[in-house]
Amino acid sequence: MRTDFVFVGAMLIAGLVLMGGALIAASFLRPHKPTKTKLDTYECGIETVGDAWVQFRVQYYLFALIFVLFDVGGVLLFPFAVAFQQVPLYSVFILAVFSITLLGALVYAWRKGVLEWD
Repeated sequence: MRTDFVFVGAMLIAGLVLMGGALIAASFLRPHKPTKTKLDTYECGIETVGDAWVQFRVQYYLFALIFVLFDVGGVLLFPFAVAFQQVPLYSVFILAVFSITLLGALVYAWRKGVLEWD
């Protein structure tokens, strides 16, 4: 059991050393020639106008969270769809509970008006 922790610790240290070494090497090897154009704010090739600190409505963030919820839900449902014939019956029950939970989240968001744009 102790050798398992030693192996995990060695891999963690090796990963940190390799990552740190790559970052340090990249900082020395990269070209560094800053100009006014390179240091200017770039956003889609358009010059920024006005203050950058604009408040967005919370509805945009809620819509994005709901998108992520259903996107992850779709990713989690895909393996069940691929191997539906091989999964045991209790997995189908768990899949049904998961789907009902996602449907409940959609109905809740719909009733709260998160999916409606003004």
